[in-house]
Amino acid sequence: MPVTQYTEAELAAQPVGYWATEASRLVLAAIRAELAAEDLTQPHWWTLNHVSGAPGTWTRAALTERLAPFDQQDSDFPAMLDDLVARRWLTERDGLLALTPDGEAGLSRARERVGRAHAALRDGIPDAAYAAMIDTLRRIVGNLGGDSDLP
Repeated sequence: MPVTQYTEAELAAQPVGYWATEASRLVLAAIRAELAAEDLTQPHWWTLNHVSGAPGTWTRAALTERLAPFDQQDSDFPAMLDDLVARRWLTERDGLLALTPDGEAGLSRARERVGRAHAALRDGIPDAAYAAMIDTLRRIVGNLGGDSDLP
């Protein structure tokens, strides 16, 4: 969809809360739709990525503690982990989680899908403009007392 061009003054007068909320809503919807095609939720996605990044180091409790602050849907982490084990995407040995070959394949498919969502949201936006936007949002978060460090 074509984007109307506005002057700097017109843009500076816009409500950041509206645009940040609308962007978040649409980004999350696009990512969630791509993940749903693999019958995954965002917590599934986060779990697979964390376990893949540090195989054999995450317990259920540690992973839940790490991921719960990002969850905006009050997900049932124990049930989600049970689901990944039942699918044979995750295994547990001595309480530590690891991806199975099926889990690696599922994560690869999910990464391709999420990559498509990211490509769509970044279409026509140069890296410098995207980085400036992220930095601006981080500064707003920090200015309002939030944690502006990268997650």
